[in-house]
Formats: sequence, C-alpha cells, structure tokens
Amino acid sequence: MANYGTVPGETRAQNGTTNTGDEETAALLGNKSEGSSSIRKRFHTHMTSNVSNAWGDIALLGSYIITGLLDSCSVFIWGSFLSMQTGNTIYLGLGLAAPNDSSRWQRSGTSVACFCLGSFIFARYHRYFGPRKRWVLVSSYGIQLLLIVAAALMVTLGPETGTTGPMTLFIGMPIALIAFQSAGQAVTSRVLAYNSMTGVVLTSIYCDLFSDAKLFSPPRANAERNRRAAAPVLLLIGAVFGGVWAHSEIGLSGALWTAVGLKFFIVLAWCCWSAEDKSLP
Repeated sequence: MANYGTVPGETRAQNGTTNTGDEETAALLGNKSEGSSSIRKRFHTHMTSNVSNAWGDIALLGSYIITGLLDSCSVFIWGSFLSMQTGNTIYLGLGLAAPNDSSRWQRSGTSVACFCLGSFIFARYHRYFGPRKRWVLVSSYGIQLLLIVAAALMVTLGPETGTTGPMTLFIGMPIALIAFQSAGQAVTSRVLAYNSMTGVVLTSIYCDLFSDAKLFSPPRANAERNRRAAAPVLLLIGAVFGGVWAHSEIGLSGALWTAVGLKFFIVLAWCCWSAEDKSLP
C-alpha cells in the first residue's frame, strides 16, 4: 500500500516525494532533440556533398529544350536570339554596318553582352563555393529560374512588343535576363565535365557527331554519340513548341512560363541527384 494514490509511471522516493516519470519524459525529449539534430546533420551533409556527374548530361540535355523553346519564339517576335550567341553576333555585325535599318542589332548586342557577363559571374560563383556542391548547383539553377520568372512577368504584364520599333525596357530587360541565365546552363556543362553539352551550341556537336568513327555503333557502346545525337533533336523539339507559342495567342509569355516549369524540374532534380562516390579514385 506504500504506493497508494500514485499513477502509472510514478515512483515514491525515500523522502516521500513522488517522481512522475520525469526521467522518462526527459529521455523522450532527448530523443526528439537528437532526432532533429540528426535530420539537420543529414540535410547539411546532403546539400554540401558533391553531386555525381554520372547521368548529369540528362539535366544538360533538358536545357536544349529550353533554349529551342525560347530562341525560336524570341527570333520570331523580337528578331534576336536569347541564348545562341553565334546568330546574335551576326545580327550585331549587320546592325553595326547599317545601324539605322532596325533595332535588331541592339537587341542582339544586349544578349551577347549579358551572356558574357553571366558566364563571368556563374563561373566564379561555382569556383568560389565549390563547383559541384549540391547547394551550389541548386542555388545556381534557382537563380536562373527566378530570372526567367522575372522576364515572364515583364512580358506578361507589359505592353505588346514586336520585331519592329525601338528597343524598349520591356524588350531589353527580358532579353538581358534570359541571356544572363542561359550562361549558367553553359557553365554547368563545364562543371560536370560535359563540355560539349552547353545547351546553347549545336555547330560543334554536328561536326563531332558525324565525324565520330563509331557513329553507327550500338547505343550502349557509344554514350557520347548518343548525347550528341539527342542535343539537336531536343533543341528542335523546343523550337517547334516555341514556334507554336509564337503563332498563338499565348505568344512569348507562354514560352517563358513553359521554360519556368522546365527549369523548376531541373532544380528539383539537382536536389535529389545522387552524391559523388568518395570511394572512387
């Protein structure tokens, strides 16, 4: 009867006081704290680990769809490319030869300049914080995503624009934002050591593809050939959809919002990408 009046979990000390399971409660709280700490530690380890470059070409190939989508629509509506700077350099040269004919050279020049600036900044961002750290890749593509969102908002909410007429803020700023972010895609190809998969260039890929000595080898025997073959096909698919948007009421804003969705999926992919195997030499 010494424990009469106690509830389950209570113990009575020698001095007559009742212990109501404080030790068990403390243990439970301790386990919860340790669990939270363990989750934070795992998350920190996950985000600071280097991502594996195995299959990294898939994310880079997805960039070709975005490039084709935006460039085809932009050329049709604004008369300049947003990502592919070879064509823009030609337009720039033509414009400098006859600057009063149109404002295309100004649009193309803006794209070239912002792509160069984006390459400068994204390369140093990766180099400073760690080229293949997961959080660096996620944040890099997150920045690219936000830049496309900003451009999409300007095009959606701003006045109607076209190929002719002066280059206004609602033309120049979206061009600058998209060109800047497309440089981030190109830098990632260097980071992951897939130098040919820049997401913006096809001429060298065509050359390397059709000069490949193993061009007709089975699919499993030539992964590099497979990547080179997929890049122009994906860019063409993006260009077709960009052309469809350009000829519809959706227009360039539709292409931009589609690119936002595609870029968002790439951001999620980097969050879940497998980490680098540290046991490998």
